[in-house]
Parts: sequence; C-alpha cells; structure tokens
Amino acid sequence: MSNKIFIAGGCSFTYGSELADRQKSWPYKLYENSESVNYVNTAGPGASNSAIARRLFTEIAKHKPEDIKCVAVMWTFTSRYDWAMPKNDHLEDKRWTSITPWDTNLSNAEKHDALVGSEAEQEVWKNRAEVLTQSGIRPLADAIYRYATNDYHETYLSWKSIIWLQNILEKKKIPFMFTLADNSLFYKEMEHLKDQDPLMTALHNEIDLTKWFSFGDRMMGFNQWANLNEYQYATTHPLDEAHNDAVKLMIPTFNKLIGGIK
Repeated sequence: MSNKIFIAGGCSFTYGSELADRQKSWPYKLYENSESVNYVNTAGPGASNSAIARRLFTEIAKHKPEDIKCVAVMWTFTSRYDWAMPKNDHLEDKRWTSITPWDTNLSNAEKHDALVGSEAEQEVWKNRAEVLTQSGIRPLADAIYRYATNDYHETYLSWKSIIWLQNILEKKKIPFMFTLADNSLFYKEMEHLKDQDPLMTALHNEIDLTKWFSFGDRMMGFNQWANLNEYQYATTHPLDEAHNDAVKLMIPTFNKLIGGIK
C-alpha cells in the first residue's frame, strides 16, 4: 500500500515528554485521524533543529517516497546544536549528540529550578549528563555556550536545516506540514530576524511559509499558545488537553496541505 507512513519530527513537545501516554501527543493524534497505516516519531527531548532535520532525513531515506503519507514537523528553539563526534557507543548512532544550554555547568541552577517536582524529568537530565560526561562532550558544551554561541549563528543554522529538509521533501514530492514550538525561531521580541541583513532576508525568502501552521499572530508556537491559554503543564511541557486542542486547530491546515484526515 502506498502513502501509508506518517513520519513526525521535533523535540520534546513532539516526542510527548511528561505525557502519561505518548500516544496523547499532537503528532500521534494527527496520525490517528489520517489515512496513514504506520507511525514513526523521530523526535527526541533536547533535539536541536539540525538534529530534527537529520533524524527525519535518515528515516525518510529508509522508504520509497511513494510509501510516505506525510511528514509533520514541530521545529524548536534555536539555541541548541547537533554535533558529530568521533565514534562512541554512548552517542546516538554512535556518532551524534544534541547540545543544549541545559547541558552546561552554567545552567545547573536554572535547570534545577525548572524541574522541581518532576522526578522523571530530573532522571532524564541526570542520565543525559552522565552520557555527556562519559563521552567527553560536557567540556565542549561548556565552551560552546561560554565562548561561541550567539543568536545570529543559531538562527542561521536553524533556517539552513529547515530549508534543507523542505527542499528534500519537495524534491521527493512528499507532502509535509511544518509548525513550531516557539516563535523565537523567527522573532526577537517584536523584531523579525530576517531583517538583520541581506543574507538573513534571502535565507528567510527560501522558507515556504505556505506549508506552515502557526498558533497565532507572529508565528506563535505551540508552547507559547499553551502557556497563553493557561493549559495544564507538568513542569516544562503542556499536558494532554493542550495536545488535543492543538490538533483541532491544525486539522484545517493539515487537510489543505496533506488531506486524508477524518
């Protein structure tokens, strides 16, 4: 059967972190109501935009394009990195690691305060810290965020990843819908990041925004929308009701771009 695989990508908001059942997550709910037969979720907690694109490409490459019903992606914060390392059994595919601000010694206090009351999330980040230490990545993370990180470079890397995946999907004629967790992907307060210089303007012009769903004005993201509308959160993630209502909002755009939803 062709057009049968629903592939999702994103960070923890797509993975379903802190949900009692990951089948309550927004991508699984879209899948349940579509004509897809199989479901693959490539998302992972702490994933960067580069990692989101890489994981999706890896999964897409496993299938014939005609066997993929659609790809649904929720892009994340720009302040994360995807790094290829010398081979190490502790790393994703023995090679890759996402690096986030919470992976540094600089953010220990912030991380502790954010995760108070959630033993499960504390355990996730404890295990993550152990892997980074065992693989020798923790000093690299500290150095990146102490000396090298900046908003401009992070936006540039994120937009390149988005355009790269977009162009692959279009080349393979795979229907897709993009959305986002937070509009810091495009805005710094009220200023649009495309207006920084001609390079960023040209790069932004390559993004096909007709294939996107946003949760409100100025490309509002899922997490912002859930917070603004006072949905119940666990610690740092909205729970079932937000995911359920988000899908209700997404369905008209999903139908327009992909079709086949009940």
